[in-house]
Amino acid sequence: MNHTTLDLTPELVRILAPTGVLRAAINVGNPILANLDPAGQPVGVSIDMAGGLAEALGVGLKMTVFKAAAASVDAVTNQQCDIGFFAIDPVRGAGIDFTAAYVVIEGAYLVRNESRLKTHEEVDVPGHRVAVAKGSAYDLFLTREMKNATLVHTPFSSDVVNLFIEQNLDVAAGVKQQMEADALRVSGLRLLPGHFMLIQQAMGLPKGRPPEALALLRRYVEMQKASGFVAASLARHGIEGAAVASSAPD
Repeated sequence: MNHTTLDLTPELVRILAPTGVLRAAINVGNPILANLDPAGQPVGVSIDMAGGLAEALGVGLKMTVFKAAAASVDAVTNQQCDIGFFAIDPVRGAGIDFTAAYVVIEGAYLVRNESRLKTHEEVDVPGHRVAVAKGSAYDLFLTREMKNATLVHTPFSSDVVNLFIEQNLDVAAGVKQQMEADALRVSGLRLLPGHFMLIQQAMGLPKGRPPEALALLRRYVEMQKASGFVAASLARHGIEGAAVASSAPD
């Protein structure tokens, strides 16, 4: 990366990393963005993006791992962390300023093979119960958009299908890659075709930081998309079901 194009100044570095290290919130509840390796260390696109930013700023990186998106959101909102990786959502926007998206992920529905449901449009009817991870991007979306079906919550994305099975629910909702993995793990399940939402994944920092800090973070994201860094990271980690987001308008 050509760091000069970020227009870095010592003051901007201090604003983005006020403790002298870049504190990054890492949510391992979304396997497309982050996971734990066999040694328990976080790996993935989020980690690569956080490391690239810390290198550009010339500071160390301190990662705090969370199992759920809601906890990661709280850490950045409360300024316990300097940056995080989130699906863009107006509810989260109350405490976080977002860049443009760097990755786009599909949200998918999972049902039993014998279910009568064939399309996403058939899910939102009275009597249907849908398993979701509380505070996830798709939970926030479905809470706004669903008018008739009932959402049933579990704390972690990895437990959605277990909840779906244990409580004999009608539908499980989540990131498409997670749903595909669960369909392979548990027999007798299938995905409804297509997606019910496109999840725009962005970087974010606590609301209230000077606008110059957000502008720098936005420049960083656009540079990493344009340079091929994000695409290379997705490929290196073997991630399918996600695409590099389009360049943001100037």
